[in-house]
Amino acid sequence: MRHSHIAAAAPPTSGGDAASSALSVIKRGKKRGSYSCGRCGLPKKGHNCIVKTPTLNVVDTPTDSSLSVISAAPCSATPALRQQPSHLRRALSFDDLAGGLDPDDGADGDSLAEPDLDLDLDLDIDSCGLPAILLWEVLRRLPPASLLAAAKVSKGWRETVRRLWRATEELKLRVPASVQVGFVASMLQKCPGIMKLSLRMESDFDSTMLACIAFSCPNLECMEISTFNTATNRINGDELGRFVADKRSLKSLKMEGCSNLGGFVLCSSSLSTLWLSDLHSLSKMVFNCPQLIEISLEFSCQENDGTDLSTMIEGLGRSCSRLQNIHIASTRLSHAAVLALTAAQLRWLRMLSLVLGSEISDASVAAIASSYPNLELIDLSGSGISDSGIGMICNVFPETLSRLLLALCPNVTSSGIQFATAQLPHLELMDCGMTICDPNIQNPTSGENNCKLQKTSGANLQLTNQKLIIKHSHLKKLSLWGCSGLDALYLNCPQLNDLNLNSCRNLHPERLLLQCPTLENVHASGCQAMLIEAIQSQVCNAFTAMENHSPTKRLPDGSKRVRVPYLLSGEIPEHEKKKRKIERRPCNVLVD
Repeated sequence: MRHSHIAAAAPPTSGGDAASSALSVIKRGKKRGSYSCGRCGLPKKGHNCIVKTPTLNVVDTPTDSSLSVISAAPCSATPALRQQPSHLRRALSFDDLAGGLDPDDGADGDSLAEPDLDLDLDLDIDSCGLPAILLWEVLRRLPPASLLAAAKVSKGWRETVRRLWRATEELKLRVPASVQVGFVASMLQKCPGIMKLSLRMESDFDSTMLACIAFSCPNLECMEISTFNTATNRINGDELGRFVADKRSLKSLKMEGCSNLGGFVLCSSSLSTLWLSDLHSLSKMVFNCPQLIEISLEFSCQENDGTDLSTMIEGLGRSCSRLQNIHIASTRLSHAAVLALTAAQLRWLRMLSLVLGSEISDASVAAIASSYPNLELIDLSGSGISDSGIGMICNVFPETLSRLLLALCPNVTSSGIQFATAQLPHLELMDCGMTICDPNIQNPTSGENNCKLQKTSGANLQLTNQKLIIKHSHLKKLSLWGCSGLDALYLNCPQLNDLNLNSCRNLHPERLLLQCPTLENVHASGCQAMLIEAIQSQVCNAFTAMENHSPTKRLPDGSKRVRVPYLLSGEIPEHEKKKRKIERRPCNVLVD
């Protein structure tokens, strides 16, 4: 990229003219720098400055430029497995859970390296008279488009901007369809120290982009590529395998639109997290990743998918014995695949998600329960399990299970859901969407989901007019979306903060009771107007009851206590003032 060189302005005559003088342009360069330290202001001669450079933090909002940098910031020392929630299309995300522990030493996962904060900022103070540390603080808050413009002001500004780019360790790029790969390469070459890279691709990309990343980011540890609009991922399995083998420091790889892989062989001694989505008809899947802890494989919902999942899972168990989190979404999941998983004997497995497998039955649940008794999360959404399978889950995992997801399971009834909440005391999240359905009401998700999740017959259709009573002391999130067969709901959950009742069309307002004082969000899209009014009334009443901080006082005869307003009881006591500062947010009823 070509940058025009603009000479520095003359020194200002007063502090009030500093800003205007910094932007003025003259045609003579600066001959020498300042005699004072750019950090503390003391004379440079014989001076060793002890003031440290502040941490770089560049954040940008998307602009209309051809290449938009969403954010560029150095990574903090957080575990590599605890990353920000991704927008990758997954039925289940492990991001909000605690990071996995190393089975060998019990310590947290490898931490990202700290950026070098001891940068030399004794730059020539430019004509505006600002110390270099102040200039650094101002420029690091500018969006990248403004940084590119600021680099043209003077030599000192250009040098500071260059050091800002070099100190960046995390970069997020939005690549519109009109941007060429060469321009992306020029942006990446400005940041040779990048350790985390996220690309939002709005145009087709192929192996040229991978080669550009491999050349420009030698220290890359985490990479995420997501596709938007009509963008197509043309990378094949051989190209992906070469990239993973060459990047020996790569720990996390997340990629969307992997329909053209065809097959792959991944060999890496450092890779710990792998997410691949939109897979289709893979001829081979070989994993030689001994450090792999989390894997997510999502297959496209197409009838002609010929992937052999049993063989894939068998090989995964042989070569990736340290796996803790497994997520597989495919309509070809079967009891045979579950048996292959249980035969792998993954002793560190804690989170298991097998989604859209209509052939997964209660026998599969029995095999899972006998092989992995320490699971903390189970997701069998879209499976064929029944209340008997839920009973086996409750018998084996009463002390460990905290998250249970059983959405789109047509053989599960309200009795099974109620039994699970009664027998799992540590449950914090439960998803039962589209389980209690009225067969006379069209599936609200049929227009959005092209996958044929279940083939139910008349014998498997659930009875309508079911009621659900849940009393739980630890439950925080409950999802009943699309439960059109539910007509009565009674909740007594003091820790519940999120409730999803979207498309619960047959739920009667007079049969709804929410005793959940900490509710923050109630999703009620697609519900009847009277039900929405009943929800708003109950959550508002609960909020008002909790906000009543009026003191109590006995009647003159000492018979009973009554509440007395503060205006009648004098000054508010100090301890009451502290109580009033802790206010609960009102509950949001989300309709649209």
